Amino acid sequence: MSLEVKVPAVGESITEVTIAQWLKKDGDRVEMDEVIAELESDKATFELPAEGAGILRIIAKEGETIDVGATICRIEENGAGSPAPAAPAAEKASSAAAPQQAAPAAAQGGSSGETVEMVVPTVGESITEVTIASWLKKDGDHVEMDEVIAELESDKATFELPAEASGTLQIVAQQGDTIEIGATICKIIAGAGPAEANAQAAAKQDAATQQVASKSATQPAAATGYGNQTYASGTPSPAAGKILAEKGINAADVQGTGRDGRITKEDAQSAQARPAQPAAKPAAETRPAAGGNAQAVAGERNQRREKMSSLRKTVARRLVQVKNDTAMLTTFNEVDMKPIMDIRSKYKEQFKEKHEVGLGFMSFFTKACTVALQEWPAVNAQIDGNDMIFNDFCDISIAVSSPKGLVVPVIRNAESLTLDGIEKEVVRLAKKARDGKLSIEEMTGGTFTITNGGVFGSMMSTPIINAPQSAILGMHNIVQRPVAVNGQVEIRPMMYLALSYDHRIIDGRESVSFLVRVKELLEDPMRLLLGV
Repeated sequence: MSLEVKVPAVGESITEVTIAQWLKKDGDRVEMDEVIAELESDKATFELPAEGAGILRIIAKEGETIDVGATICRIEENGAGSPAPAAPAAEKASSAAAPQQAAPAAAQGGSSGETVEMVVPTVGESITEVTIASWLKKDGDHVEMDEVIAELESDKATFELPAEASGTLQIVAQQGDTIEIGATICKIIAGAGPAEANAQAAAKQDAATQQVASKSATQPAAATGYGNQTYASGTPSPAAGKILAEKGINAADVQGTGRDGRITKEDAQSAQARPAQPAAKPAAETRPAAGGNAQAVAGERNQRREKMSSLRKTVARRLVQVKNDTAMLTTFNEVDMKPIMDIRSKYKEQFKEKHEVGLGFMSFFTKACTVALQEWPAVNAQIDGNDMIFNDFCDISIAVSSPKGLVVPVIRNAESLTLDGIEKEVVRLAKKARDGKLSIEEMTGGTFTITNGGVFGSMMSTPIINAPQSAILGMHNIVQRPVAVNGQVEIRPMMYLALSYDHRIIDGRESVSFLVRVKELLEDPMRLLLGV
């Protein structure tokens, strides 16, 4: 009976894979669930286990790119394997001794507990992959059930990964790797101590070494195809090697991001050839002539390359998408901040003593925006296909610069909060952002965004809309400038405001009127208290 093995579905957006390496040869006998090949997509590398025990018949060769669902090999169940080539006498003696040495190790491995494979859990409806931000435990460490062993980073938030069993940790995916939801991230040898786990790892390494040595002994030295070697750091996969050859790039000049430093297809696609180094000039030519203008370049000219985080890549993709998908315009105005600054100077101590939180500018701006949003609902709306969705609540997104990039947590129902309630939410969310502890729920569902570039010294900017919202308010730095007040020139603390909006749903009248209303409320804060 023959069993057809097909390329499994390895991700929602992946339609084809490349056969990176066959770990078994055509005609070899394989066991159920034994890894027989490595498949490489444009995102990650996957292992292909045997779906039954029998004789392997390879259909697709190494380096070939085949569709998901296509037949990759057959397994002839209950078949006899190909006879092994004759080995020299010395090798036979060595092989005869090997089983006797391996038997105790196998017995020892069998005495350990069950091996628990941990996969990347589902962390959000729209999240398909995560990056391993850090391992909190080392390979070989003993871990306890529910102990946090790693931090996973998606394009939206950071999550903790707890151990699913007690035992010894065996790390599969390395720190910095980006892997898909459902992929194996580590293994835990349940009930095994570090010494026992190390013994099992050593036994596996010995078996792998003997397998490689056996292949080398039965094949000519000139046979250096991918199927006859193991991948080392800096070694390209077949698909990557082909791309590098077409580009004329040496593999030694490419930094591999795959397992054990292997160069993946994605690494090869993003690799660029190094510029040719100019030939060194003779010493006489490097000296400028008398009276010449040539100057020698002094100092170091080093460069470094860093891989973009998932958060940074997603922010970049969304910003470009917003620019392409919306009719974005920006309108400006300026605000005299003296009334608010006078209130803060007069009442900040009493405010902090009573509410245990400082009185900042953000609460005034948030409250003013909620009033103006309810008066001009189109600014608080969004487009969904051919429909316009209007919200009778104000969920205000606050842009926060965290160590890992820009995040936008949401203050829910800000229209119903007092100034102290808003300040407490701002402090709470900002702290969680800096600590990388924001949840998906705390960063989704906003209806309007406020961003404050003034804290970094920005005088004026055109902020980009936070999709699927339709508008964003940009605050800027406060500058003492001469302005006309009641026919007299006075020096006042002035701030520029910028409202970027989607002209598809918000007209010019609505955008300008909204910004004027915010200006009125900020320049006369008593309106916020009286609701007028």
